[in-house]
Amino acid sequence: MNQILFRNFQLLEPSNGELVGGHQLLVEGGRVRELSATVIKSKNAGVIDCGGRTLMPGLIDCHVHVIHSEVNVRLMEAMPLTLLTARAATRLRAMLDRGFTTVRDTGGCDWGIKAGVEEGHLVGPRLFIAGQSIGPTGGHSDGRRRTDSIEGCTCCSGLAFKSAVADGTDAVRKAAREQMRQGADHVKIMMSGGVASPYDPLDSLQFSEEEVRAAVEEARAFGRYVCAHAYSAASITRAAKLGVRTIEHGNLIDDAAAKLMAENGMFLVANLVTYYAMKERAAKFGMSADSLAKNDIVLEGGLRSLEICKRFAVPVAYGSDLLGELHWDQSREFTLRREVVAPIEIIRSATTIAAQVLRLEGKVGTLVPGAYADLLVVDGDPLQDLSLLEDQGKHLSVIMKAGRFHKRRLP
Repeated sequence: MNQILFRNFQLLEPSNGELVGGHQLLVEGGRVRELSATVIKSKNAGVIDCGGRTLMPGLIDCHVHVIHSEVNVRLMEAMPLTLLTARAATRLRAMLDRGFTTVRDTGGCDWGIKAGVEEGHLVGPRLFIAGQSIGPTGGHSDGRRRTDSIEGCTCCSGLAFKSAVADGTDAVRKAAREQMRQGADHVKIMMSGGVASPYDPLDSLQFSEEEVRAAVEEARAFGRYVCAHAYSAASITRAAKLGVRTIEHGNLIDDAAAKLMAENGMFLVANLVTYYAMKERAAKFGMSADSLAKNDIVLEGGLRSLEICKRFAVPVAYGSDLLGELHWDQSREFTLRREVVAPIEIIRSATTIAAQVLRLEGKVGTLVPGAYADLLVVDGDPLQDLSLLEDQGKHLSVIMKAGRFHKRRLP
């Protein structure tokens, strides 16, 4: 097998929390074979001299939407799946360009796009998918206009392809089973109102307790788990009591809900950047005034939700959740969180904590022997300057995914 030896770097292993010099790292067959504080001897290895730069694991974004290529999601109704896939290819490559070597799609991306990446037809991060997100009639996953009385066909509409509507426990069970049959790594359900859906109030409770239990039971039976779109404290509390594993967004969480999440070993996947980006630019891409008004409410609660979770030791993973042309802001999440969270904790949210969400501890988000050889060489110290992880990968001299160079500026 081909071997690549990295030397002359400052090691940023997130579990340590500080830069450490004097190490060498050997990659073989897509994995980290050896990480040592002494000289690694390998006669056949190609050598990369990092010139004193920072070597760290590839980044993980736990909340993306690969196919959501419109800020106004209604416009996806007129989009053929061929164009949907072409736009997804652009988004995937851009994510990898920014140093995200693994991403978790939380609604819309299917097994075909995942297989396209795995087989090398599409260039992008390692993908974990939910298939269609599932919600009740009138909820956050119901993309119909008020004049639509029937659901659209999923064979030709990008809007219908991204989500599913299910009512009653039997329908929820069937929908969850169908996503897992289609290769879903996790089941996504809607438990509160949303910003991009115009007809449901943010504080609406979506799905009954019995319906949520049905989704959780089916996911567990298949060796998967449920992630829930939830903003309000009431919806988060309900999710915690019913066996949901991760809360997506959580901007309006309160102390009691956070305490319950911690007691149940849950994760919050925060994504503040999407609210800032929508506040600044979503109107010009067609987002409605009603949605923008809801965005203002959740934007105000974003940083406070991080403070609350920090107080109750709820692990918070990195997410971006950016729609359409807003996706270029993916790495901006690092600097937005800096107001309330230390840089090492923000980096851990996109490495070690994200790996726990994916149930891939020791495989991604780390450079320990046996891990996937997903790594970045950064032109500086991100612990001192998180903006080095921004600018569309400008400050990344090397991006490697599974032992293959995506980008290499070093000789």
